[in-house]
Amino acid sequence: MSKAIADTVLDQALAKIATSTHQVVCSGQPANFAGVAAVTLADKPIVAGDGNGDWTIAAGSQRKVTTTQHTGVSITASGTATHIAYHDGSTLLGVTTCTSIVLTSGGTVTIPAHKFEFASPT
Repeated sequence: MSKAIADTVLDQALAKIATSTHQVVCSGQPANFAGVAAVTLADKPIVAGDGNGDWTIAAGSQRKVTTTQHTGVSITASGTATHIAYHDGSTLLGVTTCTSIVLTSGGTVTIPAHKFEFASPT
């Protein structure tokens, strides 16, 4: 017996990630929303429609949601960035790894465009 997940289920997961209002550069992987503050190095508010935080959802066999690159994001704490987290102000919606880089408070960082992707099960 094969496995199946309806495309609408995957699309709803992508749409939920796209409700993120913050993109946070972190020094470790937060376990939940409450844990984000302890590992935050830089926080970029995402404002829909401003061209600097928009999400694009793409359908197909690999369904994905992609966010744009953010430049000049203020660094608020020094440390080594290892993760980028997304939240909506109350719920941790996603976390991904990033290239490890040392950040210094008072500087700025560029967060490259990246995506969350789901494949239909086989």
